[in-house]
Amino acid sequence: MKRALQIGVSLLATAAILMFCHGVLRVNNTTVALTLLLAVLLISTLWGMAEALAASLLAALGFNFYFLPPVGKLTIHDPQDFVAFFAFLATATIASQLATHARRRAADAEARRVEMERLYALVQAMLMAESARKTASEFVHNVAPVFGCAAAAFYDVTKGEVFRSGPESAAVSDAELQTATEGSDAFVDERRGVGLAPVRLGGRKLGSLAVIGEPPSAQTLRAIANLAAIALERARAVDDASRAESERQSEALKSALLDSLAHDINTPLTSIKAAATSLLTTSAADQKELLTIIDEETDRLNRLASEVIAMARIEAGKLHLEKQPVAVPELVAAALETLPAAGRAWKLDISDHLPLADADPEYAAQVVRQLAENAIKYSPAGSPIGIAAGRRDGKIVISVSDRGPGIEDNERTRIFDRFFRGRRHRFDTKGTGMGLAIAKGIAEAHGGRIWVESEPGEGSVFYFSLPVSGGLKA
Repeated sequence: MKRALQIGVSLLATAAILMFCHGVLRVNNTTVALTLLLAVLLISTLWGMAEALAASLLAALGFNFYFLPPVGKLTIHDPQDFVAFFAFLATATIASQLATHARRRAADAEARRVEMERLYALVQAMLMAESARKTASEFVHNVAPVFGCAAAAFYDVTKGEVFRSGPESAAVSDAELQTATEGSDAFVDERRGVGLAPVRLGGRKLGSLAVIGEPPSAQTLRAIANLAAIALERARAVDDASRAESERQSEALKSALLDSLAHDINTPLTSIKAAATSLLTTSAADQKELLTIIDEETDRLNRLASEVIAMARIEAGKLHLEKQPVAVPELVAAALETLPAAGRAWKLDISDHLPLADADPEYAAQVVRQLAENAIKYSPAGSPIGIAAGRRDGKIVISVSDRGPGIEDNERTRIFDRFFRGRRHRFDTKGTGMGLAIAKGIAEAHGGRIWVESEPGEGSVFYFSLPVSGGLKA
């Protein structure tokens, strides 16, 4: 219907030019011929070959009837006019063909440009995926909308798994996808509206691709399959590298943990063994001091075991918090109860108008205790330790400050890493080196964070934040 309308408009336009030139302008034959030729070229450029040929034929007949002698008849007496008539018809036809060809090439170039943009968009979507399985899933969910198809499916040979973008993809069965893996090239079934292509890289079979509902050409389908193969291979290489790095870090962690445990367990066990042996040979009056040693070293072993368990839970993402509204003064008091005074003065600066914190009391107190222990461990004997609490940026922030040697700039970013110790304290301070890493894990599990501000020679201030519980005042 559209083509018939365009042909009709072309014929009417050509007839109008003939009537206008014959009845109004009264121009010479050369001007008429050029005007008709331009009209044919314009029609060919706008619509195509069929419309241009119809206009060319009418223009030739009209030119003969109105402008070549004898005028008013479809006959030609002068041989020169006969040559001019057929030259005009041939020129109009060839020009229309050239214009149509140029128009078709421009349309093909535009189609290739659109196709390249779609392939680029598909590559972007696939490269954003974090794993091979995610890449395959993103692939089938992006192919259909990017190329204007109804659905897509992908069969992964390695996993034996089929990924589908929606219920419409059921038009291609799992068996067809598996069979397509063995195929030699992409092909499109126009009758079913299905395109299938094997996905290979360097001769190695990775799977097969199906596109349902107005699939692209076989050439485009082949390009999509090649992109899928490259993206999948890249994702699998990243997976392998991540797995290898994870295994390497796991082995390093195990080695460091065993070294630390061997050192830290050996010391209290030696003390317990010596005290227990002495108990067997001492009088009742001297037993109290030895029992005190056993009690303290047992507590030390217990803390060590608790740190290892806490670190393992944090690493596995299995730190289960029992949150409840907690008053910050009570939280700090509970943390300080179990700490030895060691001749220290605690300087408390806790606002009276703090809201309740949304926290697990035991774990939050453990963070305060860990920061206070660090302050005792790394600051001069007898120097005061400050503990403050206030509200900042919608969170409750608790800080512990000391007058120790401070932390060097290059060590500040690593201070919360597992087993890390500063250069000056690496060999002269007891502990596993997991305390601050555990504190960081607990703070982040609460939805807060932990950080440090320090100047070498001026001391350090450790901060950690907790969420507010419903905005209620303590």
